[in-house]
Amino acid sequence: MKKKSMNSNTVLLLITIALFVVMYAAGCVVYGDKGFTHLQTFLNILINNSGLLCVACGMTCVMLTGGIDISVGSLIALDCMILAVGMEHKGMNAAVLCILVLLMGIVFGAVQGFFIGYLDIQPFIVTMAGMFFARGMTAVICSDQVSIRSNELFVKLANMKFQIPFEIGAYLNKKGKLQIPFVRIPVIIALVVLVVIFLVLRYTKFGRSLYAVGGSEQSAAMMGLDVKKTKLKAYILSSFLCSIGGICFCMNTMSASVAHATGLEMDAIASAVIGGTLLTGGVGNVVGSFFGVMITGTISTLVKTNGKLLSSWSNIAVAALLCFFIVLQSIFAMVKSRKK
Repeated sequence: MKKKSMNSNTVLLLITIALFVVMYAAGCVVYGDKGFTHLQTFLNILINNSGLLCVACGMTCVMLTGGIDISVGSLIALDCMILAVGMEHKGMNAAVLCILVLLMGIVFGAVQGFFIGYLDIQPFIVTMAGMFFARGMTAVICSDQVSIRSNELFVKLANMKFQIPFEIGAYLNKKGKLQIPFVRIPVIIALVVLVVIFLVLRYTKFGRSLYAVGGSEQSAAMMGLDVKKTKLKAYILSSFLCSIGGICFCMNTMSASVAHATGLEMDAIASAVIGGTLLTGGVGNVVGSFFGVMITGTISTLVKTNGKLLSSWSNIAVAALLCFFIVLQSIFAMVKSRKK
């Protein structure tokens, strides 16, 4: 039975990867004259979606247990506001504020995880309350938009560029100046998060517990696993990764507002589902979620590169893909049940 589950997971992952390759290749063909073939365009997708990638990794862990977390967008807005107000209005140290934000993420996740795991309240209800609380606290701290300009350390880190070695993918711009592709710190942070969570899910007892709980809570309990504790840890991890994503998001925007990251929770869920994570839990991985993030980012980039389409078309395209993968998951589930 485990072999069948792994097979369906692999097929979903391969479909996601193939879709990304086809979509990006189509963009290179259609918009090659607009710079879509440049390596920097690909790296810009990573830069712009580094925060989302961190959140999607945490969302994948939660969804593996059969849960959901719709508070992540509001938590990122709260993280950004704490960082911006702390640096601009209070003159606080950037490193101290980042540690504070990470600790807040752990506490936030622990509270939600306790209600879900130990009090057995529906994840949607608990995280919806968390969503309203975090968004409300963001407005309480400051209702205006705050830009980060005065903190030299944070500004320097946000603007720091890491050029690709050996000038791979370098090109001349319209002015004849050599452009060497680069990434920023948020990308490095996001990729480290991706690798660490991949290793955790694949090689640790906690990772196997997430799959077991999502597959069947009753069977997991009979195996001696602490289901309640596993759920608690999953939501702590999700909020912690969300806070890391909040720092990355803040580095990209260099600002904070009550409206920040509105709807980002839906982007994270869509990325995980497109990446092959089942809504019912037990199947999925962060590699698929990575390609899910890249697909949503590529769609947004294609719409922007076109220049004539409304930005809402990217939402429509993601919605269509989401429906496609949900239907695909249902087909796999039906085939699996018939084979039993």
